[in-house]
Amino acid sequence: MKASRFFISTLKEAPAEAALPSHKLMLRAGLVKALASGLYTWMPMGLRVLRKVEHIVREEMNRAGAVELLMPFVQPAELWQESGRWDFYGKELLRLHDRHEREFCLSPTCEETITDIVRKEINSYKQLPINFYHINTKFRDEVRPRFGVMRAREFVMKDAYSFHADYESLVRDGYQPMYDAYCRIFDRLGLDYRPVAADTGSIGGTGSHEFQVIAESGEDVIAYSDASDYAANVELAQTLPLSGSRAAPAAALEKVSTPDVKTIVQLVEFLNVPIATTMKSIVVEGENGELVLLLLRGDHEFNDIKAEKLAGVKSPLTMAAPEAVRAAFGADGGSLGPVGFAGKVYADYALEKGADWVIGANENHCHYTGFNFGRDAAEPEFVDLRNVVAGDPSPCGAGSLKLARGIEVGHVFQLRDKYSAALNAVFLDNNGKSQIMEMGCYGIGITRIVAAAIEQNHDERGIVWTETMAPFTAVIVPMNYKKSEAVRQAADELYAQLTAAGVDVLLDDRDERAGVLLNDSELLGIPHRIVIGDRGLKEGVVEYTVRKTGETCSVKLDEVAALFAASPA
Repeated sequence: MKASRFFISTLKEAPAEAALPSHKLMLRAGLVKALASGLYTWMPMGLRVLRKVEHIVREEMNRAGAVELLMPFVQPAELWQESGRWDFYGKELLRLHDRHEREFCLSPTCEETITDIVRKEINSYKQLPINFYHINTKFRDEVRPRFGVMRAREFVMKDAYSFHADYESLVRDGYQPMYDAYCRIFDRLGLDYRPVAADTGSIGGTGSHEFQVIAESGEDVIAYSDASDYAANVELAQTLPLSGSRAAPAAALEKVSTPDVKTIVQLVEFLNVPIATTMKSIVVEGENGELVLLLLRGDHEFNDIKAEKLAGVKSPLTMAAPEAVRAAFGADGGSLGPVGFAGKVYADYALEKGADWVIGANENHCHYTGFNFGRDAAEPEFVDLRNVVAGDPSPCGAGSLKLARGIEVGHVFQLRDKYSAALNAVFLDNNGKSQIMEMGCYGIGITRIVAAAIEQNHDERGIVWTETMAPFTAVIVPMNYKKSEAVRQAADELYAQLTAAGVDVLLDDRDERAGVLLNDSELLGIPHRIVIGDRGLKEGVVEYTVRKTGETCSVKLDEVAALFAASPA
């Protein structure tokens, strides 16, 4: 491709609203252009990257036995109402009416649509298992779109859906092959990633893994073992019960006045005690209308996903109303504790072996010091209630946990019968009996992968693309292309030679200053650069630079093509 026949639109500075490196660099490099909040046009340079990602995803999906189709972007409300998600999905589902006042939505995902297809087309166990996928636009009406295409309202996603006769087939023929295919995809894209055990969230089902690209700017926190391949989203990573015996009480229970103290930080400062000796109280609604008290150490972070799964706790997790708290405890939030509370109490594992805690006294502006379970209140049920921290024992039993930030770019789910049962997707088994299909779904954020790759691969000069994602493998930068006959002839001949050899090469023949051409080549992150100038041609050499390492050397003009025979596009 010659730049004069292409379209390159770079900027010296990113717009002020861009925060993440990927957002800044995608705008500066002209990969995307903002149209409205959360809506972006993919410009020619960015679209080349997007298509290369799609190509790898499509190859690996086909290799794994999935069958491609294409489902509509606009979906009828009836299917979503049938599955029960029309109201449950919330405001992220953009609803609209056609001229006949029939309700539709813009597709955020396709569980309903694909299940409708399968229930109409498949009726026998002999047709199972089957895995359908497509690559298409999705829309989620984010309340606050941000970070460019990382959290846009419109995006491109590959979503696949498998259907099975039983759970064993779901795992063997659907979930595991998709998990393996995702690993191959991210390996080929050259990304540093980890598959992590994750919560199924609003999609539902019984098991899932996220694929997280490791990046400091990531919104998610993942925990991984330093001695095994265990990894999990921090919201799902388990803590373990403490070993050993409980410390013996050394202090009497004493009520102390704590005026205007409502937070753990204020409590620690007021009493001048270590934060690890304090307990915080969280009151939630129970399934039967009664309140449930949850206790954890003052320096630990409450995990609402774990709490929601506790027996007797209302789902979705609902914080108790202030008036209900006052009625049950006799005090407001900030002064609550287990002493005298007759309801259900759960305490985090980290509290089980300690003694002489500081805890709310169920009296406004008062706390207890020297609190001990068993002596001052009944023993609670000890459970996992918190987010793990670095140094916690790994749940797998090998090593300790470390924490890293990640960007979710893929997710695989064992849906089981969540949608097939709701939409009555059934088949006849080998005995002629009607059975509900088992189902899995598998998503990859195509547009998000592009941004995540930039977050992981950039420097002060611009993007540093991996070989498989770069818009072009190589760029020829001729100095004075319009003025020097020798430079123009050498550049054109090398361009033709590399193109014939199958190298995806850009000849930057724009009539721009040398500094602009060189800076753009680095901003665009093209892996290999060949600079041709009159001075080098007198000696029969060109300047060759590897974008990733910055290494530069002189190469004989007639030996340039050999470099790419060893490093194919």
